[in-house]
Amino acid sequence: MDKIILFDGICNFCDRSVQFILKRDKQEQFLFASLQGGVGQKLFKKYRIPSNMNSLVLLDGEKYYVKSTAALRICKELAGVWKLLYGLIIIPRPIRDFVYQFIANHRYQWFGQKKSCSLPSAKTRKRFL
Repeated sequence: MDKIILFDGICNFCDRSVQFILKRDKQEQFLFASLQGGVGQKLFKKYRIPSNMNSLVLLDGEKYYVKSTAALRICKELAGVWKLLYGLIIIPRPIRDFVYQFIANHRYQWFGQKKSCSLPSAKTRKRFL
C-alpha cells in the first residue's frame, strides 16, 4: 500500500510542502488527500485520528503519524539530502512537536491561506485521492 499524506488544503505553506514532496518523491510512493475533502475525512474516521488534528498526517500501513514524526518520516523517503533530516528523530518528540506546533499555529499568519484547495496538474493528478 502506498503511503498517504493528509494535508491542510487551504494552507499555502502546506500546498508548497506538497509540491516540494512531489518533486522529491522519485518512487512516487506518496499519495495525497486534503483534510477538508471527503477522502481525507473518511481516512480520519478509518484510522481514528483525533478530530482536532488540523495539520500534516502520514498514513503508513495500519499506522498513522502526526506532527514532527510525520514530517521526518516523509523526509526519510525523499530523494537527495532531505532524508538526512530523519536524524532529527533522536530529539525527544515533545521538543520536536513543540517547534512543529509553533509553526503550524502561525502558518496562516505567515504564509496565508486559500479560499479553496488547489487543483493538481494533469501530471500529478493520479497521486491525489
